[in-house]
Amino acid sequence: MTKAPSPVGDNALALAVLNSVQNPVILVDPSGHVMFANWEAESFFGVSAAQLARHEISALIPFGSPLLALIDQVRERRAPVNEYRVDLSSPRLGQDKLVDLYVAPVVSEPGSVVVVFQERSMADKIDRQLTHRAAARSVTGLASMLAHEIKNPLSGIRGAAQLLETSVPDEDRALTRLICDETDRIVSLVDRMEVFSDERPIDRLPINIHSVLDHVKAIAKAGFGRDIRITENYDPSLPSVYANRDQLVQVFLNLVKNAAEAIGGQPDGEIMLTTAYRPGIRLSVAGSREKISLPLEFCVIDNGPGVPADLVPNLFDPFITTKTNGSGLGLALVAKIIGAHGGIVECDSQNRRTIFRVLMPMHKEASIEEPGVAHIITGKAK
Repeated sequence: MTKAPSPVGDNALALAVLNSVQNPVILVDPSGHVMFANWEAESFFGVSAAQLARHEISALIPFGSPLLALIDQVRERRAPVNEYRVDLSSPRLGQDKLVDLYVAPVVSEPGSVVVVFQERSMADKIDRQLTHRAAARSVTGLASMLAHEIKNPLSGIRGAAQLLETSVPDEDRALTRLICDETDRIVSLVDRMEVFSDERPIDRLPINIHSVLDHVKAIAKAGFGRDIRITENYDPSLPSVYANRDQLVQVFLNLVKNAAEAIGGQPDGEIMLTTAYRPGIRLSVAGSREKISLPLEFCVIDNGPGVPADLVPNLFDPFITTKTNGSGLGLALVAKIIGAHGGIVECDSQNRRTIFRVLMPMHKEASIEEPGVAHIITGKAK
């Protein structure tokens, strides 16, 4: 005979499941009070579940928020609804709190509803990942075409200019020299773009990211960053990243150089390199059905003037640049390399604080206790 499930055991399991969900989840009773909040909801609202239970939902969100109307709608229709890009920004919750909402009735508790918050920052990470990969693929095709169709004619133009240089008057040799210099510049640009068409498998090993960042810092201090303060805030317990060391050096050297150029001659210019473990982000990898975790966060932070707001959404697209003589390929290459490693790169920018954030998978054989795992097993509070 099968033993009937224990209500106490069922409740403990349900609590463990809800607390393992990486989205804030709350239960609002018929009077509008928050009767339950999972751990993510406590973090989202910045207070404990016990404190949340003392308030009505209307006191926790901005006045006139669409969420209140959605709750009333669900109670009336007794059917779930979704609403996208709802702004919950407030002094309590902080700025730029854009969320997607899922509101559903609780059948066994008439008048009660469940609200699930999906922070747009996570959804935007996924959108940007797909956009950056598509942009890298488009540059790959363009690079292959340029390499074959442009470099050969340029070689002929340069050779002709060199022949002319020997027979023209001295006052005209500056023009032939200009032709040669500009031809060399175009060839250099095409050579840089050819990197995008390199689809060979990446040789990867377990890499200590701190040795990579220290190497990049040494290069910067010996050259373009000699007058800029470069600091570190590392997590010493961080596991290895599974990557190609030379390509990671290229990525972070590019990001640090961009930060240094943004700071310019600013007397209090500072670049901070940070590493941290951030569980909870899982994305699909191109060419695979497997979803991988991206818990390793590496940041390059500068106190320059910031990136113009209209450029941020397309910053990693090819030929997008804020530099007068820039090619706009540096950040596109960064996105390609990180994407090929199964990671993502993003930018959060405001005046005096610009963050380039790289999220990557760790080496599969590395192990680290993810926050929440032990709590789910024991059912204890954080």
